[in-house]
Amino acid sequence: MTENIVFDGSGEMWSIMRAYDWTTSPLGPVDDWPLSLKTAVQILLSSRFSMWMAWGPELVFLYNDTYRKVTLGEKHPWALGRPAREVWREIWGEIGPRIQTVLDTGVATWDEGLLLFLERSGFSEETYHTFSYSPLKDDNGKVAGMLCVVTEETDRVLGERQLASLRRFASELGTAITEDEVRQIVVANGRTNQQDLPFTLTYLADEDERHARLFCATGFDEHDPAAPSRVDLKSSSSIWPIASVLAANDSLVIDVKEVSDRLPRGSWRLPVNKSAARTNRSARTEESGGSTYSGFKSLSHLERRL
Repeated sequence: MTENIVFDGSGEMWSIMRAYDWTTSPLGPVDDWPLSLKTAVQILLSSRFSMWMAWGPELVFLYNDTYRKVTLGEKHPWALGRPAREVWREIWGEIGPRIQTVLDTGVATWDEGLLLFLERSGFSEETYHTFSYSPLKDDNGKVAGMLCVVTEETDRVLGERQLASLRRFASELGTAITEDEVRQIVVANGRTNQQDLPFTLTYLADEDERHARLFCATGFDEHDPAAPSRVDLKSSSSIWPIASVLAANDSLVIDVKEVSDRLPRGSWRLPVNKSAARTNRSARTEESGGSTYSGFKSLSHLERRL
């Protein structure tokens, strides 16, 4: 069978494409594929670099193992054989014109660190990519599709931004003497990086640890019910489990999807899915004095750093 000749590798995508019923795809039976398409698919699947390609009038979407692992997320295996416009509908406004330029001119494109909001994990996610779209020609020498070779740089871009924010915060905090100076620095730094921190809340526990007062907040309007000025630590009605955080004396990740519509969304205006909570300890007494909450959208990047 032609499928066994074209898809003769041993990786997962080789196996999936070998088993795929191509008669249900706009590409049709593999026996009818032009040699140029067969060759392009073999190059795609053989490469260990992250790649995807689109072929034909409907730009049928094909991809390799590395792209599946690094970028595609929950869209696999649904995406295979579907029109590229449908697979990446959420970013087609950005990539569609680039692809059309390649198809019309036969000239490759280049983008470095392009911001794209992908929906590959059940929510809209801030991602960055360096990639090139190159033309693929059919057996008659006409452009029939395109090949994308891509490096996802999300971890690098977000990591550098977050590290710069932490360095700035630590440097400024080292100069603070009074409580008011600390408050001003925390607020100022929270406001300067709302891409990563749509909001922050810092609560300080009373000496008897029955109540906690709001020390400072960023992202919230004044008197916002989601940022109460005082919290009963014995009550379970608060959306912020301050008592649990103090008891754990460690970093926790809290799911806030159910109250997401009540929380600030930061620079990107994306719903907050998670909140990171951390206990603040007194350097002199080693007692847990309070807790800080920070909201974020994408669990995949920030949770690994907690």
